[in-house]
Amino acid sequence: MEIMNKEITGLVVIDPYNDFISEGGKIWHRIKSVAETNNCVPNMQRVLSAVRDSGIRVFYALHHRYRSGDYETWKYIAPIQKTALKSKVFEDGTWGGEIHSAFKPQAGDIVAQEHWCSSGFANTDLDLLLKKHGIHQLIIIGLIAHTCVESTVRYAAELGYEVTMVKDATADYSERERCKRRWTSIFRIMPVPS
Repeated sequence: MEIMNKEITGLVVIDPYNDFISEGGKIWHRIKSVAETNNCVPNMQRVLSAVRDSGIRVFYALHHRYRSGDYETWKYIAPIQKTALKSKVFEDGTWGGEIHSAFKPQAGDIVAQEHWCSSGFANTDLDLLLKKHGIHQLIIIGLIAHTCVESTVRYAAELGYEVTMVKDATADYSERERCKRRWTSIFRIMPVPS
C-alpha cells in the first residue's frame, strides 16, 4: 500500500448522521444489511481513529439538514430534495439530524458548509478549506455510496485531488448499488487496512 503524505492528506467524512447509521434512523433500515455485512460503521470508526492518531486533518462534508421552509417555495427541486422535504431526513434539531456520537467533530476538525444535493463540494466551501490547509490527497469515508460519496469523489477528481475511497467504510441500499460503479479509473479504492 502506498504511504500518504500526512501534510497534504485529509480525511473527508461524509454524512455520518444518526438517520443513516443508527438503529432507529430514518434511512438505517434501508442500508442496515449492507452496512452490517461490510462492517461499515466500525470500519469508519477505525479509519477515523487511525487518521486522528496519525495527525491527518479531518474534514466533514455534511448533507443539508432539513429546516422548515427550505424547499417549500422552490420552483425547481431535485428528486433527492423532494425526498428530503417529504421525509424530513436529517431534520435540524432532531436526533436523526445529529452526527452519530462516534463521529462528532473534535477540536481541530473542519466542518464545511452543508451541501444541498449530493456533492460535498457543490455550493459549499469544502474546496476552499482543503486548499487553504494545503490538502491534495483525500481519503473518503461515509454515506451513501451511490449519491453523496460518489458525487463528492467525482467532483474531487475533477478539481484535481488524488482520491482514495475506503470501500468497506461506506454502504448503500444494496451491495449491487455499493459496488456497481467502475470507479477505479477516477480514484483508488482500498479496504480498511488490517
